[in-house]
Amino acid sequence: MLQVGIMSSWHVHAKDYVRELQESGKVQPAALWDENPEQGRARAAEWGAAFEADYDAFLNRKDFTAVICNAPTTMHRELLVKAAKAGKDIFTEKLLAPDMESAEAIAAEIRRAGVIFTISLPLRSNPAILYVKRLVEEGTLGRVTGGRFRRSHNGVSDHWLPEYWFDPALTGGGAMMDLGAHPVYVLSLLFGPPKRITGMVTNPFGTNSDENAIGIAEFRDGILGTMETGFVTFGVPDLLEVYGTEGSVFMRGSQIELTTKALCALGVSSGHPQNLPEAKPSPLMQFVEACINRTGSPEGLGLEDALIMTKIIETIYQTDKN
Repeated sequence: MLQVGIMSSWHVHAKDYVRELQESGKVQPAALWDENPEQGRARAAEWGAAFEADYDAFLNRKDFTAVICNAPTTMHRELLVKAAKAGKDIFTEKLLAPDMESAEAIAAEIRRAGVIFTISLPLRSNPAILYVKRLVEEGTLGRVTGGRFRRSHNGVSDHWLPEYWFDPALTGGGAMMDLGAHPVYVLSLLFGPPKRITGMVTNPFGTNSDENAIGIAEFRDGILGTMETGFVTFGVPDLLEVYGTEGSVFMRGSQIELTTKALCALGVSSGHPQNLPEAKPSPLMQFVEACINRTGSPEGLGLEDALIMTKIIETIYQTDKN
């Protein structure tokens, strides 16, 4: 059974990750370090793990070989560099870091150490997203000219996000840094790294972080993509649209609608495909299998993917200030 160390319980997904690990039957949390010792001790007792108040002592433990990073984003550089130097395989919540200088420093140390690295990009396992990717790659839509992805919720407007989520000293940013990562990594999955990026963020409800944000990018072959997010909208499912010269595809939640010239020639305005690809395992479970079988970083969840995401989001924030 794989033994892992839990690096902080700060992130809102930390409990979900530990539950997923325990329910897999393949992983046991061995120890927890937390920047908040009081919270850390409580979580360690809840999860059946030892608690370590000292981070260096945590990394020096021999009863685990991999770490799950749920720490504040602005702490990733210090924590992950040390974890790589200690030879621990690394799974981290997004983002890798709030800026490229920190992200590249982390990546350099991970490469030197040769440890397995995985970043959590869960929609890259989603059947509907994988289906749209297949349409793009197979040319079903003709020459792709544009795309749009939106993920948003009402965490600010309905006051359910925790207060610490609005502390840039911990998070590095707001809606774009958090939810905005999803449109960023989905469009870069479909179209590759962007050539040009711009963006705009606002905080209409007056928190210390951006609450509403949009990024615009030029991808290969003149493809224009918009990456939309926010903490101030109610009842919006994930929305993905990809437009091409021979057809377009629309995803609302998990439902797909496809319209193409070929379908129209048959007298069908649009179709709702049922032959979606199988879902891939979650990024966390892909990491677990990679650690057990020593197969390296899972495809689409590695360092280059993490660096592209940080570059896009950092640039959106920079262009908003100009």
